[in-house]
Amino acid sequence: MPEIFNILISLISILISMAFFTILERKILSYIQLRKGPNKVSLMGILQPFSDALKLFNKTFTLPTMSNFTLILLAPLLTFFLSLIMWPLLPLSSFNIIDSSFNLLILFIISSLSVYTLLTVGWSANPKSA
Repeated sequence: MPEIFNILISLISILISMAFFTILERKILSYIQLRKGPNKVSLMGILQPFSDALKLFNKTFTLPTMSNFTLILLAPLLTFFLSLIMWPLLPLSSFNIIDSSFNLLILFIISSLSVYTLLTVGWSANPKSA
C-alpha cells in the first residue's frame, strides 16, 4: 500500500510541476515578446493553467455537417491505442514486458503509423478543396 501511495504522490507532484512549468514558459515567452505575461487570472498568473483547463473543458464539440462521424471519433482512439502499444516496448527497467532486439525498430514503426490517424481525420471532414 505505501508503494502505491508513493507512486500516486509522485504523479500528482509531476502534474502540478508541469502546471508551473507552463507558467514559466509563458513568462519567458512574454519577456521575449516584451509583454508582461499571464497575470490576468490571479497573483502573478498562478491560476492561469487552471483557467486554461476550464476554458478547454467549456468549449463545444462541433462536427462538420458533411463529415464522416465514425472516422472523426475513431481516429483519436486509434492514436491512443497506438501509444498504448508502444508503452511495453520502452526499456524502463531491467525486466521489460517485451524483450526483443528489435524494440527500437518496432517503436519507430508504430509511431510512424500515428500520422495516418491525422490524415484520416482530415479526409473524413470532407473538405470542399479535396
